[in-house]
Amino acid sequence: MLSNLNIKNYALIQQLNVKFDAGLTIITGETGAGKSILLGGLGLIMGKRADLSVVANSNDKCVVEAAFEIDRYQLKDFFEAQDLDYNSTTIIRREILPSGKSRAFVNDTPVTLEVLQLLAQKLIDIHSQHQTLELTNDEFQFNIIDALADNGKDLELYKNTLKTYKTESITLHQLKVEQAEALKTLDYNQFLLSELQNVNLENTDLETLEQEFETLNNVEFIAEQLSLSQNYIAEENFGLIGKLTELKQMLSKISGFNKRYEDLKNRIESILIELKDIHLEIESETESLETDPSTLEAINEKLQLFNNLFKKHAVDDISGLINIKKDLENAVDKSFGNDNQIKQLEQSIEKLNRDLLEIGNRLHQNRVKAIPVLIEKITSILTDLGMPNSDFKIDFEKTKEFKSNGLDNISFLFSANKGMQFQSLKKSASGGELSRIMMAIKTILSNYIQMPTLMFDEIDTGVSGEIANKMADTMIKLSKNMQVFAITHLPQIAAKGQAHFKVYKHDTGSKTETNLKLLSENERINEIAQMLSGSSLPSSAIAHAKQLLN
Repeated sequence: MLSNLNIKNYALIQQLNVKFDAGLTIITGETGAGKSILLGGLGLIMGKRADLSVVANSNDKCVVEAAFEIDRYQLKDFFEAQDLDYNSTTIIRREILPSGKSRAFVNDTPVTLEVLQLLAQKLIDIHSQHQTLELTNDEFQFNIIDALADNGKDLELYKNTLKTYKTESITLHQLKVEQAEALKTLDYNQFLLSELQNVNLENTDLETLEQEFETLNNVEFIAEQLSLSQNYIAEENFGLIGKLTELKQMLSKISGFNKRYEDLKNRIESILIELKDIHLEIESETESLETDPSTLEAINEKLQLFNNLFKKHAVDDISGLINIKKDLENAVDKSFGNDNQIKQLEQSIEKLNRDLLEIGNRLHQNRVKAIPVLIEKITSILTDLGMPNSDFKIDFEKTKEFKSNGLDNISFLFSANKGMQFQSLKKSASGGELSRIMMAIKTILSNYIQMPTLMFDEIDTGVSGEIANKMADTMIKLSKNMQVFAITHLPQIAAKGQAHFKVYKHDTGSKTETNLKLLSENERINEIAQMLSGSSLPSSAIAHAKQLLN
């Protein structure tokens, strides 16, 4: 329930701090006194958009803060889901800064307007003739029947199951689309993969192949150069080996005279050993050389194949081809690899389908039982509210479609007078009639579910006499199960409240301010008498006011 409201620097409200109790609280005041300002402040608490124009003093921020006792609302899961600290006394605060920026807080934690709206709709419900169109909404109509049918647990189970069903159905569709696309290109991918597998990429050294090709392609020239090299090294009179041998002998003759000469001789000897080894290797290379046209052709074809593969796959080396091969292997596997997953999903969806039908049938049967009870209760309350000839009907049809709240279609139909055809509420009920129907429904719902604080905003417009008394009695019944506020112009309703506040304007210097005051017993008598007779307070009005209060 709403236990405290604090408003600062909002429109004509300079500073307001007021406490509220459970039960029925009445708010009265002359037209233009500022009741709409009070509702506007509560609207900020409910997450409505902020407007800088409502800030009275543009140099100071506007603050609207409301405290709610929330233990009865079972909101711990909501607070946990939104990462908010849970307190049995929860404080919602809105601030409008002079810059125009707006901020929202729940228990001093910043929140978005979306989160604030979700929380506020669980805590307070401002009900006016303009808001009765909610009654024509399918979702709201199902909520009414499901409350009477005690469908809460089954409905939650159905919605969770439906969410899983839809998610898995989407996944299955995507897998099947992917598989169909993969199968379209399967043959081509398999051809490309086979082509890469056949060339044995991992065991191919392209650089060695290219060297082997160059050797075989130039074998005659290489043989000629190797032969010349052999002669140059080992020719009997002028070869390098002979000359180096002579040089070594010369240095040997003087090596005994100085260690430097011996070092030079040793270095020549090392060169001579290396040169003889080179000569042997050249001889070996020469002997191994042979022309092999068939091997040359095979290597050339292999190199050409790799060049074609490089061009086809737009890569520069074998590592690029290996990566392409891995991608093709994945694509081919995907063409067949989804089969098991698709099969599992199909089996899961089939079971979810059976579960939804089973839960949906339970919801349907419970609703069938609840509808006559709801109609009887609504009709009874509407009779008390001055609509004895009204009649209520609920069209209810089971479908094969999985809807958001079951397998049913629903439509609330209404006839205001005898002999009139049943039509949808939107077409057949006036604004005043919708208000009374909504009041009747919320009275019924309050016996089945924990309702948010309910504020009736002048829904008694156009009502008088005995009907006003009946509306007041209905509000009293409602207030036994929930906190109820009634902003009213009718003395019959004003006299029924456990607490009575008056909205009034007063001048402070050059400013006009709006305030809210809890009336004492005598002040309340005078206020109701004034509502009865106008600005004057004849003794008869005073007596009538006392009679209404008693």
